[in-house]
Amino acid sequence: MGRRVLVTGLGTFWGGRVAQALESEPDVDVVVGMGVEEPKVPLERTEFVRADASYSILSRLVKATQVDTIVHTHLVVDQTQMPSRQVHETNVIGTMNLLAAASDPASSVRDVIVKSSTLVYGSSAQDPTWFTEETPRRSRKPTGIERSLEEVEGYVRDFALDNPHVNIALLRFCKVLGEELVTPISRALQLPLVPSIAGFDPRMQFVHETDVVAAMAFVLRRRLSGVYNVAGDGVLPWSEVAAICGKRTFPITPYGTGLAGIALRRLGLDLPDELLTLLRYGRGVDNSRLKDLGFAYRCTTAGTVRAFAEATRLRATVGDPHPTYTFEQDVEQFFRHSPAVVRDPDRP
Repeated sequence: MGRRVLVTGLGTFWGGRVAQALESEPDVDVVVGMGVEEPKVPLERTEFVRADASYSILSRLVKATQVDTIVHTHLVVDQTQMPSRQVHETNVIGTMNLLAAASDPASSVRDVIVKSSTLVYGSSAQDPTWFTEETPRRSRKPTGIERSLEEVEGYVRDFALDNPHVNIALLRFCKVLGEELVTPISRALQLPLVPSIAGFDPRMQFVHETDVVAAMAFVLRRRLSGVYNVAGDGVLPWSEVAAICGKRTFPITPYGTGLAGIALRRLGLDLPDELLTLLRYGRGVDNSRLKDLGFAYRCTTAGTVRAFAEATRLRATVGDPHPTYTFEQDVEQFFRHSPAVVRDPDRP
């Protein structure tokens, strides 16, 4: 029998794309996706189950489907997506319920992959050149989103100690750019003038959106455990990132950046506190651990920025080439189960 995989956050950007990647894996027989929202990308054989933000139904779902692998994509790493209380429910309570379901004595789960963020390292003037997976955080005042991720990682560590029979991998991704993903930093790079902090030109590191999905598929395929940084090779000064995108920077005062953030929100750009701090001090992480195991990145940091800039220019010229997908349960059930649909016998 092949792998049976449960993907959390199916309606999010990452959940949908991970499910698409899993559908093409020859040794994956079953893909079940759960989430608060319906999927926003076309899926051929992924079954969707609606859940609340805390995933209270997850234990029942694991027992019913007998999945052996859980891919937890639904950790919120962007404070602008939802209020702080909802972030805590989604990140912390949701992960607690997930780990409880995986640790049940009757559970069939043997592999868990958690998508986290390099936000857990923080950003400060005392930081090392490169954070390894074991380097402690130097900055002392984590933001709300960083605190929730730190709490999640604490539960993951405890789970790994208490359940040695389960492979659990925690992937910390740096800032992501790509052709389709929309984040505060991608919005900033599309402004006529890119905001920066006066007197600072921080080192920035990026990973391409395709490498994010590829890294999770690689870890699943190899059944890896442990903590892994995922980031493109190299770093770039923020001014050079803006230049590659064909933009000039617009410096804002380093004093009272919170007030500057409010002014930017009025202009339609919401820069959370952790991003404003990153625009002061930057951050670089060592990505060698996953590469040493055989993972090959498609793009370096510079290549990721160039690909993003080219995609942005192309979209401005010809428009969005990707039509919007709307999930409709009745339509999906027809395509999956109707005898009227002509099926390829070589595909599951």
